Amino acid sequence: MNNFPIPVRTIGPGSQPQEDVLDYMTMPQGMQTFRAPVLPEPEDVAGLVRGREALRDALRQLGQALASGENRSVDLAGLSEADLKLVNTVLGEGEVSARVGSESSTGAALRVQESVFAGVWRVVQTEGGRLVSDTIELGHVPQALKAAARQDVWPSVPRWQGALPPNVQNAPLLLSEIEDQWKRWQPGQAAHVVNLTLLPMSVEDIGFMDHHLGTGRVLILSRGYGNCRITNTCMPNTWRVVYYNSQDVVILNTVEVTELPDVALAAREDLEDSHERLKEVLQWVESA
Repeated sequence: MNNFPIPVRTIGPGSQPQEDVLDYMTMPQGMQTFRAPVLPEPEDVAGLVRGREALRDALRQLGQALASGENRSVDLAGLSEADLKLVNTVLGEGEVSARVGSESSTGAALRVQESVFAGVWRVVQTEGGRLVSDTIELGHVPQALKAAARQDVWPSVPRWQGALPPNVQNAPLLLSEIEDQWKRWQPGQAAHVVNLTLLPMSVEDIGFMDHHLGTGRVLILSRGYGNCRITNTCMPNTWRVVYYNSQDVVILNTVEVTELPDVALAAREDLEDSHERLKEVLQWVESA
């Protein structure tokens, strides 16, 4: 029998070559949105006079902060455990938290937690594990974070001497660009962002750059959309900002030259919205 002149091909599942499948990086999931706090029962609120007064004062101070553009604060010292619990319940926990580390185990440390009302911050200072102050701060961002970043600035810029380490090629030029930007930066100026993700930077380049920029005591975490980690460097108004997706994979790695990155700030619109929402919650508390 002669060979069949036309090759026989089968059809159906598994008979065709597999095409390459695009493997997209997982993008951030689970955007944070406002959730009203779960309020206590009316009978549990009625006798908490000082807690209710602290919340009323916070609303007044938030209005003052909107009018003046300057931060205001409410001191929570002396509140009873029950009054403090009411404040904690009403404020809740928002998407931004921060800490300023202590230089020693017995030194002063600062913890910051944004409430569910953007621009309403809980600021707690401790020293050697002892509570020093507990306040509600109203404004775009707590002033202590900016102050700590200024205190962390090195008196001089480190300069590398001799041959560069292996695989370090682009970091020195990038450091020169960043230095030029922070030297020329002025208050009110838009942030200058260096996107390291788009640059041919080796692991050694990143390490070399971070070593020369230094790492300060301020750490800010934002969970607005995915996760964002912000740390101050030891150069003036210079921050490292790294974004992660929901799988904790880095999707954006930047250096920002600004007083404080916008992702950590509550915008004026946020403050106005928080003023209205807090007023509504307090109306319920007062009616109790």
